[in-house]
Amino acid sequence: MADFDLIIIGGGPAGLTAGLYAARANMNAVLLEQKGLGGEILNTDLIEDWPGEESITGAALAEKMAAHAAKFGLRVEIKGVKQVWSNGDLKVVDMEDGTRHTAIAVIVAVGGEPTKLGVPGEQEYHGRGVSYCAVCDGAFFRNMDLAVVGGGDSAFQEGLFLTRFAKKLYVVHRREEFRAQAILQDRLLSMDKVQAVTPAVVKAIGGDADVKWIDVERNGKTERIDVEGVFIFIGFKPVGRYLFQKEHIEHDPNGYIVTDQYMRTNVPGVYAVGDTRAQLAKQITTAVGDATTAVLHAERYIEELKHRRLVAAG
Repeated sequence: MADFDLIIIGGGPAGLTAGLYAARANMNAVLLEQKGLGGEILNTDLIEDWPGEESITGAALAEKMAAHAAKFGLRVEIKGVKQVWSNGDLKVVDMEDGTRHTAIAVIVAVGGEPTKLGVPGEQEYHGRGVSYCAVCDGAFFRNMDLAVVGGGDSAFQEGLFLTRFAKKLYVVHRREEFRAQAILQDRLLSMDKVQAVTPAVVKAIGGDADVKWIDVERNGKTERIDVEGVFIFIGFKPVGRYLFQKEHIEHDPNGYIVTDQYMRTNVPGVYAVGDTRAQLAKQITTAVGDATTAVLHAERYIEELKHRRLVAAG
């Protein structure tokens, strides 16, 4: 007998949406979150692409989502999860504090984190000029000088998006040659407003209340570039697959969990949603849609499994 019908791991927008739908369906469910409810949006200053809200802080949106789920009775435990594994039809969730829960189904909504530069000023100016999402924050930087840090496809795709707003765009990469597809390089670097800065390493980010400059080291010399926004795209680390130490969960070469259209993984009863799964866009709206689909299908999966057990029991 399982402790729960459904365990949701992660308390960001995807996890909270899954919790809301599970609670409204009167499922026996629990949401496990290591830190605080809200996930990565707690690090976002303003959000202007959430339908129905012209402008809202990440913290305020997280609070609204959490309150909405709580209104329907979602159970939340602030606990870190160590691993997930299968025991027959049941899923076992081991917590870092040594406790354990079991469930019929699990939704993995732990997201991931952008790779950081690790330079002075990066953390201090996060949300005040430092960003890891051009689609989220680009519109705040109209007619400003900006820098994109990175040389892969993501950096160039996000850089192309930023040219809609930037007055001047510097593309800073630690190697002479970029790794992005040639077509992306041609599109971005052919624009008059775009200047490549290579090979160069960002050494510091600074300013006053907001970002005003970056220091880069190039050819053995340090130079200062005046910018009002720094968009960092040097990698993203999805963390969901690391929960599965006792069995293999299918993932792509970049570590994102692979799912079907119902958010099912290759492990029966395990679903993955939001930034931890392979998909096109890392957006709040897509995370919410993923979670809705996963809960609706998980509910069906749980009921079918319960029915099979009843039939087998005679």
